[in-house]
Amino acid sequence: MSHKLSSKLIIFLIVCIDLLGFGIVLPLLPYYGVYYEATKVEIGLLMASYSAMQFLFAPLWGRISDRIGRRPILLLGLTGSTSCYALFGWISQHPAETLIAGLSPLTWLFISRLGAGVAGATISTANAYISDITTTTQRGKGMALIGAAFGIGFTFGPLIGAPFVSDNPVDPPSPWPGYVAAAISGFALLFAIIRLPESLHKDSAPAGKNWLNLGELRIAISHPPVLLTLITIFVATFTFAQFETTLPLFIKELGFSPRSNFYVFAYIGFTLALFQGGLIRRLIPKLGEYKMGIAGAVLLAVGLLLIGSVADQNSFTLILLVLPVSVLGFSAVSPSLQAMLSLGSSESDQGSVLGVGQSMSSLARIFGPVFGYWLFAFESIQLPYWVGAGLMFFTAILISRINIPETKRTEADISTEEKSTEEKSTEEKSTEEKSTEEKQKTETETETSNE
Repeated sequence: MSHKLSSKLIIFLIVCIDLLGFGIVLPLLPYYGVYYEATKVEIGLLMASYSAMQFLFAPLWGRISDRIGRRPILLLGLTGSTSCYALFGWISQHPAETLIAGLSPLTWLFISRLGAGVAGATISTANAYISDITTTTQRGKGMALIGAAFGIGFTFGPLIGAPFVSDNPVDPPSPWPGYVAAAISGFALLFAIIRLPESLHKDSAPAGKNWLNLGELRIAISHPPVLLTLITIFVATFTFAQFETTLPLFIKELGFSPRSNFYVFAYIGFTLALFQGGLIRRLIPKLGEYKMGIAGAVLLAVGLLLIGSVADQNSFTLILLVLPVSVLGFSAVSPSLQAMLSLGSSESDQGSVLGVGQSMSSLARIFGPVFGYWLFAFESIQLPYWVGAGLMFFTAILISRINIPETKRTEADISTEEKSTEEKSTEEKSTEEKSTEEKQKTETETETSNE
């Protein structure tokens, strides 16, 4: 196995582990929060704490890795993940009334999640590592590898955790999911210590970024279509984050077990990967970003209405039947809005505007869960989904008002582009061969002349 291939494999594993642990723990948090007597808003804060720490620490880890190297930061992140998941497991075996070092188990639960978020923020360093070991032409495939790791982690994390929790909704929390996540992270840490080389070199692009650069923000808001797109991205991500993080408590309130919750999250991960990797990727070039974005927003709104409607039926089968509508909607609206943001900004402003877009998405993933669980506090398990549906219908209206040229292409256009690329590649290769032949001919003539 080549050096670069081995490094890519290690990074792929690191990101998978990060998401495996996230996928194992996320469906359990509301169950554990209720057991440890947390309020609805406290559960929302518990769900948001991981994303909040990632938002705060990702730029810091990037800056530090620019100075001391990517490898130490990645190893530190894995060490933190292993420790925090082990802490999560250990805390989970204590009764609610127990005090540990003067702190309640709920407080320790927060500490474990905050620590896991700090450790998981090294994902930005993993992206920088990929940038270090790939050329410009290879970078797209390298980043796609990171994206694939996200999908695998989010799908298989719940499946790994399912056998280690009870199928009885009233049983106390099990420590084993935390210990399993810690064991997986520990294995990745050992593997990285033995096999992961340093990637930082003198030509490496800086990984350190700001949380929300005011200069970049000014550039973004100076263009009304871009500003409107950013607002739309925030609302759409906010709504999906609210849906995704309140779903475990929704399932619990209907009387289903933690194991059932794991299966629901694995199901969401699988359908998300299926839609994004297959259907949506093929439809966007044909329909264009506007139609795809509006259709996605409406589908997500309808899906949320359906989820709220089946709550009274108390049917696990019905929940599984309606969930793909929401997932399909988000699969369509998210990449469409990202493409529209890119199309609406000039070449010179691309990096700044896309950076602001990422910050908007990160902030939405922090505030969405808190808002969703605040709505739960009104003693209505349907309310977060009714409100979410309204927000997504509003998102569809916002998209319809964005004035940005789209890139709708037919199959013929795509075929022509591919053919043109192949012809260009053949022409460049022919020119290169011709240049080499002429150079050899010149060298031969020179040698003959010297003789």
